[in-house]
Amino acid sequence: MSTIERELLGISERAYSYVRQCESELADVFARIDDIEAAGQARVLAAFQQEGIALRHFAPTTGYGYDDIGRDALDRVFAASLEAEDALVRPQITSGTHAIFTALSGLLEPGDTMLSLTGAPYDTLEKAIGISGNEYNSLARMGVKYAQVDLLDGSIDLEAAEKAVFPEVKLVYFQRSRGYSWRNALTPEEMLPAFELVRRKAPNAFIVVDNCYGGFTRMHEPTYYGADVIIGSLIKNLGGGIAPTGGYIAGTKRAIERIEMKLTVPGMGREVGSYAGSYAPFYQGLFMAPHITAQAVKSAVLFARVFEKAGMTSMPSSTDERSDIVQSLRFNSAEALISFCRSIQKAAPVDSFVQPEPWDMPGYTSQVIMAAGAFVQGSSIELSADAPIVEPYTAYVQGGLTFAHGRIGVMYALDDLLKAGEISI
Repeated sequence: MSTIERELLGISERAYSYVRQCESELADVFARIDDIEAAGQARVLAAFQQEGIALRHFAPTTGYGYDDIGRDALDRVFAASLEAEDALVRPQITSGTHAIFTALSGLLEPGDTMLSLTGAPYDTLEKAIGISGNEYNSLARMGVKYAQVDLLDGSIDLEAAEKAVFPEVKLVYFQRSRGYSWRNALTPEEMLPAFELVRRKAPNAFIVVDNCYGGFTRMHEPTYYGADVIIGSLIKNLGGGIAPTGGYIAGTKRAIERIEMKLTVPGMGREVGSYAGSYAPFYQGLFMAPHITAQAVKSAVLFARVFEKAGMTSMPSSTDERSDIVQSLRFNSAEALISFCRSIQKAAPVDSFVQPEPWDMPGYTSQVIMAAGAFVQGSSIELSADAPIVEPYTAYVQGGLTFAHGRIGVMYALDDLLKAGEISI
């Protein structure tokens, strides 16, 4: 970054030099990320080539959507890319939470038991499951029973899981990413012993993984290790920053055949559902996803290195292996936390002039501040940050369509915290 560029962006020489020095220390970590990107890109390209994707697959459809070749081929390309037997990819899925609830309600029936082996799920699922509140059409109102085994020091408690899993359990749930918990994301390799335990004790149970924030961050997806279903939003990793909306559900044919009947209506399933817009952004987003995800992971690593060297606590550390795009950083005060999120907003290409404020966000139990100046509203594969305003004051930063942009976000945040006297280097 030249002197002219620093002046254009208003970044001090001190912050610039410090960040670039931290970046120079990360060559080995970045090389590991590049290897993961290469493996993911190869899988995606092979899937496109196997399906013979052509311009005709991008064409829109209307009405019932019978024989929609773009929709059906997109399902198959996602399935192969994610090491799954089958997939449902739909623009009509509004969020990761919507995709997860669609899958859960398609796999569970009245009287069934859902067991989480990763503790409480993400906040937005609590009412959908029926853990809190008594919402219409929640799983609890449908007669589904829920139980959970809490994590032990951030890891799956296999001893407790051994006691909790019994043959009648219908669905065992795993949340890969951290949500608003102070823990590392679980790797698919770490989930494998729990998968094997479930297969031994409840062989007919569906293994379901919330894969949001995790796609293409490891050599293999949870489906490779035996998960029946993985689920995510297309405005996170798998949309590559290009998909404007939507979600995916991928896994075994046994599971997807049930879920598709909940996606639309029993008896019709995946055979109906048109999309009057072009499918091109969904195909192109998936093709770009391994690279864009790698850019986001590198940005997260740089955030970790800069702020841990400045004396802050980070999770994961800059040298840890990762299983999602999220970087957790702890601050000494609410003021420092809010300042950090405002710096990320200032670095945005969209709405950079907006000053985020904490607010009562639907689905959350405390006020939340969110910084997201994105091309796609709410996209967390684009550089963004959010935090509940509650002790210990922790920000969760993620995304970055380019590493160059992620680096600028780091520089803005460091500069502003230095000027406020919140940290020293």
